[in-house]
Amino acid sequence: QVQLVESGGGLVQPGGSLRLSCAASGSAFSFSARAWYRQAPGKQRELVAGITRSSNTNYADSVKGRFTISRDNAKKMVYLQMNSLKPEDTAVYYCKMSLGSIVYWGQGTQVTVSS
Repeated sequence: QVQLVESGGGLVQPGGSLRLSCAASGSAFSFSARAWYRQAPGKQRELVAGITRSSNTNYADSVKGRFTISRDNAKKMVYLQMNSLKPEDTAVYYCKMSLGSIVYWGQGTQVTVSS
């Protein structure tokens, strides 16, 4: 059974930084694609950044140049470094893992950007 646990969210001022972490349990981590999504109140969940099993990355246009996704297969971790945060980045951030057609989600971590 795969479990994903996010951490690192919190309250930060505009222009600040946060680093989100997602820990995975279970096997086959290195074969999985990983991603971060976010969902703001009243909005649909949207892709923030993705990283393939070979570490190719993609980003939403709104976060390009500010956010960086990375993974550590040995530790079964994926990270999201978020810099130059804006109020519009406020959302619950979710970690996703895909193994073929099987998808797993974490419980989410709240990120609030406010002065």
